[in-house]
Amino acid sequence: MKSSVDVHNIFANIPAMLDTEIFEDLAKGGGVTIERIISKGHRSPETGWYDQEKNEWVMVLKGEAILLYEDGESINLNPGDYINIPAHTKHRVQWTAPGVETIWLAVHY
Repeated sequence: MKSSVDVHNIFANIPAMLDTEIFEDLAKGGGVTIERIISKGHRSPETGWYDQEKNEWVMVLKGEAILLYEDGESINLNPGDYINIPAHTKHRVQWTAPGVETIWLAVHY
């Protein structure tokens, strides 16, 4: 009997050229969104901050990144590292590894 469950892989379907970051919803419901983000040397604009309405739990699965908070604190994230960013905590991506895709798993709740 064939299962009705579709199996996907977080590391599949990554474009060879990443002119812009990719934000892809993997699942959504009940006020929660699970998202895959793919970066390769991308960073947030120098002006402005993410100031999200929801909490965000984020993990780096592959690659490296540095997050910068409005207060000047920076956090290096390597594969397997995860953090929880409370709602309205102003932050931005200061750096992602230029030579390899940085794959993030983000849960907005």
